[in-house]
Amino acid sequence: MNAIEISHLTKIYKIFDRPIDRVKESLSPFHRRYSRDFYALHDFSLSIPKGETIGFIGRNGAGKSTLLKIITGVLTPSSGTVSVHGRIASLLELGAGFNPEMNGIENIYMNGTVMGIERKEMEKLVPSIIAFAGIGDFIHQPVKMYSSGMFARLAFAVNAAVSPDILIVDEALSVGDIEFQARCYRKFEELRAQGCTVLFVTHDLNAVASFCSSAVLMEHGRLIQQGTPKEIVNLYKRRLAAEAARERDPEAAKRLEDAFARNQNGEAAEEGRVWKSLLRLNPDVEEYGDHAIEMTDFAIIRADGEITSLLPNDTPCDIRIAVRVNERVDHPIFAIAIRGLKGEHLIDTNTDILGWKDIRLAPGSAYTINFHIPRLPLRKENYLLSLGCTEYVDKGLRVHHRLYDVAFIEVTSSGETGGLVDIQPEIEIKERILS
Repeated sequence: MNAIEISHLTKIYKIFDRPIDRVKESLSPFHRRYSRDFYALHDFSLSIPKGETIGFIGRNGAGKSTLLKIITGVLTPSSGTVSVHGRIASLLELGAGFNPEMNGIENIYMNGTVMGIERKEMEKLVPSIIAFAGIGDFIHQPVKMYSSGMFARLAFAVNAAVSPDILIVDEALSVGDIEFQARCYRKFEELRAQGCTVLFVTHDLNAVASFCSSAVLMEHGRLIQQGTPKEIVNLYKRRLAAEAARERDPEAAKRLEDAFARNQNGEAAEEGRVWKSLLRLNPDVEEYGDHAIEMTDFAIIRADGEITSLLPNDTPCDIRIAVRVNERVDHPIFAIAIRGLKGEHLIDTNTDILGWKDIRLAPGSAYTINFHIPRLPLRKENYLLSLGCTEYVDKGLRVHHRLYDVAFIEVTSSGETGGLVDIQPEIEIKERILS
């Protein structure tokens, strides 16, 4: 069963160039228009299954917040329908639903009443809400004295404690500290285990990859694509790169889009590679760029010199990239990244942050870039390697060549560990003499 059904949803705002035009339109006896229509949402349809944790990503103005406000009933759509099955708790705007003159406890009870929860039931929840919010004695002060972080803490604590069927969060966690954000993400996992549907709007792409079971990319009020977090995050990054290239150089943008189309159609890249043929390659690699610099080959090299995708986590290794320079590039940035299979970033570094800021490459030349890694401290697991070459220019980031998730890395370990990394500690136990 779906928790939410959205069908052909459209939201139109009237835009006036001058304040007086609003008055003119409202008083015009001939219904003359002084406004133009702005589509915050345009024929948007989506089904959200029960128990899904779905991330909504896209640039500012894509329509994400408008969509969530319509789902919660804060806004009325211009056309289309939304069917919601279950009780909704939402964090859309800081302080929304709070009376600034009431203290924190009074606002807890007021929010419970709004959600249809009896006072006796709220009395049982209040201690856990206060503990989760963790704002100390401020719980007894008027909320108009609260910082934005305190607002977020109390709002999340109230909405998460009432066991909603659907929880909606719109960037509210970005104002909290790291400890509070970690607590909220743990609560997400707990709610998801209980069958709660979570709708999550954020610009933190790593959070989408780590905590969401699916994702949606929105642009100009339209649904671009729905899929796994990894697919949607990659698509979003590619579209951002293509738009930046389009603004800077339409011809380069066309080359970038053509390269991606060839990759999508399964066309093979130039043959003659030597190193990469020895690796376990990913058939679902995302490849694009304007190819001013082209990564022609790459290798993962074990400490014994063997090129392999199988790496022990307690020995050195090299990640080596062979490049061909097709155009003059004054400040290239070569990057490597290792991600989990869901797309979460684990290791990410590049020549720029490592101090190599004055690399100037002439057309017709070829180079190898070698990243030496003293130890790969990851637990025994499969991972994905990404490679990139970019450059910062006046109008933003120029993408020369990117290979997202191009090859698998299988990390081996002499022992077992929990968590994401294997620190391989040495343990010593000594008997103490009690005095």
